[in-house]
Order: sequence, then C-alpha cells, then structure tokens
Amino acid sequence: MLIDTHAHLNFAAFNNDREEMIKKCLDNNVWIINAGTKYETSKKAVEIANKWKEGVYAAIGLHPIHLATGIIKVKTDPAEGGFTAKGECFCILKYKKLAQSSKVVAIGEIGLDYYYAPQISKDSFSNTEQAQKRFDLFCRKQKELLLEQIKLAKELNLPIIFHCRKAHQDLIKILKAEFSDLSSKGVVHCFTGRWKEAEEYLKMGFYLGFNGIIFKLDLKEIIKKTPLERILVETDCPYLKPPEFPEERNNPLAVKLIIQRVAEIKNLNFQTVAEATFKNAKELFGI
Repeated sequence: MLIDTHAHLNFAAFNNDREEMIKKCLDNNVWIINAGTKYETSKKAVEIANKWKEGVYAAIGLHPIHLATGIIKVKTDPAEGGFTAKGECFCILKYKKLAQSSKVVAIGEIGLDYYYAPQISKDSFSNTEQAQKRFDLFCRKQKELLLEQIKLAKELNLPIIFHCRKAHQDLIKILKAEFSDLSSKGVVHCFTGRWKEAEEYLKMGFYLGFNGIIFKLDLKEIIKKTPLERILVETDCPYLKPPEFPEERNNPLAVKLIIQRVAEIKNLNFQTVAEATFKNAKELFGI
C-alpha cells in the first residue's frame, strides 16, 4: 500500500475525471490526502473524502498566498479554480465546522510564503523605507494567520501540513515557540530548504515531505541524511510532475516514482521505502 500525503484532486484541474482518477488510484493501492488551500478547496476536499469509505482523506486550511492582505493582488491559477480576487479572511468557525468530518486528518496546507512579497526598491531611501514597511506588514499578516491556524490544530488535536517558501527561518522561529515541548505533529511538505533548516525541523519532531521537485533540485544529501522514519512522500498534483511520469497531468499514481527515487538515493529497495512511508503517514495522520 502507498499513500500520496499531499494531493490536490480537490482542484478544478480534476473536475472532469475526479471520480475515475480516485478509483484508479485505489485500484492501484494508492491512498490519497487532498490538501485544502482556502475555504472552497478545503470544503471540496472534505466532500470528496466523505464519498469514500477508505483511502481518501482531507486536510483543511488557508494557504498564505490566499490571505487577503490588502497589500498585493492574489495570484490566480486556473488549475486550482475558485479564486477570490481579493483573497480570503480566515474564519475559524467555518474551518472548525469542516473539521467535524472524521475524514479530516490534518490542518493544511498552511504556513509562510514570501515568494510574492512586495519587493524592496533601492532607488531612493524613501522608496526603500516604504517598501520595507509593506514587506514587514505582509509578513506579519501571514504570521498572524499561521498562528491562528496552529491554534486551531492544537484545539482539534490534528497534525499540520506546513507550506514554506523563502521563509524557513521565520517558520522555524514560530515553531520553536509554539512547539517547545518537542511533541509536535506535522510535516513540512515539498521541502526545498537547506540541511541546516531540515535538521531544525527534524529536531522538533516534524516530518519532511518530498515530491517531484526532487527531480529538479539537488536534494540528495538532505534525503540521505533524513531518517526514513521521518520521510513522507507526496505528489502535490496537478503540479510538479516527475519527468518520467507518462501521463500529461500529474496525479497520485506518480508517488511510485517519488518512492523509487528516494529508495535509490538512500540505497534501499522500493518496498522498504514504500512500507516505511505508508507507516509514517498512518502514524502522523491517525489513519
């Protein structure tokens, strides 16, 4: 049995063949956790999971790039669908209601993403100062959102799926404060940071999630050094398709290629990595 711990079959990219895709995955012994990125996609993830007796689960949360900050325009992506141009304000009661489903196994994906942060100009001191203030406000709003959702996860006793891009030091600082007892439960999905950062997450008890990005970026040393019992595999479909995956659109079946690549890097056989990562997912998400 395999499990894609971070998929997006709840996105518009799968509107035309979602049922068939899920059935194909289950027939091939691939379980799925669909991660929400805002209320609409979180709700969809829960609705999808509730249709299946076993093997399909949901995570709910507000991704930082969908937060209404009033500072930058929310980036749209047709593959995701259902965007609110001005972003979303987090309503804990709405997400708490979604979490009443037994198929909700995590809060996520949530975190910090500074990729689209306001740029700091060096044209003049006044411009630089103004841009710095906008940047600081942008980061502060994301941190506030993250803390609200960490609070929700703690209240519901659910693990967390963290998204982090260009913000690892800030995320690590927050997690050290919020999970000082080292009993944290969560995963930093699509990890692309440095070993120093990976080591910090591992020390705090977090898992690292690896997907098709490992075919693009050199993460060999990090995968080698990360204990197998702390690795999760994922696809982040419909994004990050492995180069050898034969289908045009990425989907959870590609998790087999991720497992194979991790096995090669760690000099292990496929079955060993498959069994370990499935066990890791079951323990983290309580499924």
